[in-house]
Amino acid sequence: METGKPTWWDEANIFLSQDEVIGPVVRLYPNESLVGKGNLFSTLIRSIVGQQISVIAADAVWGRLVELIGEVTPEAIRLFTPEELAQCGLSRPKSSYIHGLALESTSLMLDDWSEHTNAELIKHFSSFRGIGPWTSEMILIFTLMKPDVFSIGDIGLIRAVQQLAPEADTKEKVLEISKRWAPYRTAACWYLWRMLDPVPVEY
Repeated sequence: METGKPTWWDEANIFLSQDEVIGPVVRLYPNESLVGKGNLFSTLIRSIVGQQISVIAADAVWGRLVELIGEVTPEAIRLFTPEELAQCGLSRPKSSYIHGLALESTSLMLDDWSEHTNAELIKHFSSFRGIGPWTSEMILIFTLMKPDVFSIGDIGLIRAVQQLAPEADTKEKVLEISKRWAPYRTAACWYLWRMLDPVPVEY
């Protein structure tokens, strides 16, 4: 899997910087980018940690989880019970999901991710307990680094778009505005998150 800055990032930056809605945001962060770590399982677990909580809270829980188990691998997680994982600040459902995914990690992985469409990948990931569309989209963005993903289920993205375009007062209107950023909506997501949070979002 690709790591570091996506190969398409510079093109996306040029494209989005010319857009009248998001362009001013893009120009605020000229030397920052999405950074792929190439570890799908770790990204998946970090996405579950971050479900429905703030970036700062998620970072704190993630730090405690790493302190407990070390490198986040299926093998490391399987050494602990869901109850022990929950002591890191995870809810009981999240600790159960994470433990279950460690047990099912072989089925989770596909031979060639590039052969599948975004919709197919989201369907695959969502077949596992604890993974829904939002978590699947985080994998597509932060590990597979697909260039054109917009997560309409992310409240932060909705809030950011509405700051830039107050007339986008429904999810449907937010999604319509996002179409102007295709085929680089993944980069648009990153910049929208960046304008809201004091640190770059990572999964």
